[in-house]
Amino acid sequence: MGENTVQLTDANFDDQVVKSPVPVLVDFWASWCGPCRMVGPVVEEIAKEYSGRLKVGKVNVDDNPVITSNYGIRSIPTLIFFKDGKIKAQTVGAQARDALKAFIDQNL
Repeated sequence: MGENTVQLTDANFDDQVVKSPVPVLVDFWASWCGPCRMVGPVVEEIAKEYSGRLKVGKVNVDDNPVITSNYGIRSIPTLIFFKDGKIKAQTVGAQARDALKAFIDQNL
């Protein structure tokens, strides 16, 4: 976990995401997932760049089966954009930095 991202778990997801006063980008990932490892540094850069306007959290799908199942995550990496506690947008697969920024900007 980077210094600008929040580690999300089955236990803290509602408090950190659903009840968040700012929009939240959630990265569902796993350590064994190559595309997840590729997008991880990009997600960290985004978290730093959008600090104060966007919270960025990461859910390890292996360690948090309840939240992974609740949101129907079948492929990783999956990035879900939450606004006002609800899903506003979702994207699956590794994203280039510019594509991820465009995804965030269109949903902020």
